[in-house]
Amino acid sequence: MDMDAILLSLKLALWTLVLILPFGVWVAHSLQKAGKGKSWIEAGLALPLVLPPTVLGYYLLVGLGGKSFLGVPLVFSFTGILIASLIVNLPFAIQPIQRAFEAINPEIIEAAQVSGLSNWQIFRLIELPLAWRGITSAAVLTFAHTLGEFGVVLMVGGAIPGETKTVSIAIYDKVQSFDTAGAGALALLLLGISLIAIAVSYGVFGQNPSRRKGRRA
Repeated sequence: MDMDAILLSLKLALWTLVLILPFGVWVAHSLQKAGKGKSWIEAGLALPLVLPPTVLGYYLLVGLGGKSFLGVPLVFSFTGILIASLIVNLPFAIQPIQRAFEAINPEIIEAAQVSGLSNWQIFRLIELPLAWRGITSAAVLTFAHTLGEFGVVLMVGGAIPGETKTVSIAIYDKVQSFDTAGAGALALLLLGISLIAIAVSYGVFGQNPSRRKGRRA
């Protein structure tokens, strides 16, 4: 097992989750009030799902190289792959939360407004608790996807041990060096994590509470 790669991937996944989840909640909630441009905004946020990793990786390589927005090159660094990871994971962090907010009955919000609650109180006390399944699903999918991301991370970060060499890149390197046993062990680890993430997202958080109550009855 390449522990350095595993620990780096976990670090990248955790940082991605911590930074993107609050942003995802804010964007998903704001999209409910978006006007005519909502479809275009949603399309832009979903681009990482359909763009080839080489295309997205190229633009990030150009944007984070030479003169990046911070004034220093960010390619081939942990900061660079973190920024790439945040962009790649936008659909996974926003779409489940957006669907959860959209599923809230508008009459509940109207009743809260009539009761005199402020928008912040409605968001904190009503909307967030009702959308927790979508938020948790987004967190699980983002974490698992970050662990397995390969193309964009490789283009932006290369394969520097302890700095940018994640588990997925370590698998590629082991295959290139004919270390099938090592590659198989790491691949099995990612497979297990992916299966758990999908099971949790679709099996637990995708169920309707009323259906679960009906089953118990």
